[in-house]
Amino acid sequence: MPHTASQHQTATDRPCHPCRTKTEAGFTLVELLVVLVILSLLAALVGPRVVGYMGQSKVKAAHIQIDGFQTALDLFQLDVGRYPLQSEGLDALVAAPAGATGWAGPYLDKGITADPWGAAYIYSADGNGAGFQLLSLGADGREGGDAENADIGN
Repeated sequence: MPHTASQHQTATDRPCHPCRTKTEAGFTLVELLVVLVILSLLAALVGPRVVGYMGQSKVKAAHIQIDGFQTALDLFQLDVGRYPLQSEGLDALVAAPAGATGWAGPYLDKGITADPWGAAYIYSADGNGAGFQLLSLGADGREGGDAENADIGN
């Protein structure tokens, strides 16, 4: 019996996947809603923790910066015999203030940086340079507070 052309199908003539009807194509609305609910639950669980870690890391960064400033201020005190005066501020760690004999700086490699929230550190010194206070007001930029909003100082 002779074979006709329609009886000879090659591998390229056959479809690579079973035929689907229009109702079977894509995802159902229920499947999409289930995926959205799962993603929302994950975001609700993970989101607050990530935000909390970011706040804690800024507080830790402020402590590290203050420790670096304190070390530089102590070196200044060893060389000059006093801490920078209120009028000289932290700039005395980068450029020699007038009348500071023995200054061997700069004491900071990267200059004066802002706190992790972008505000300037508050430097206050005793009148004669015998002591100092270095402070960041935290995330809220106001005195007092707790957690991330707490004042951070030496």
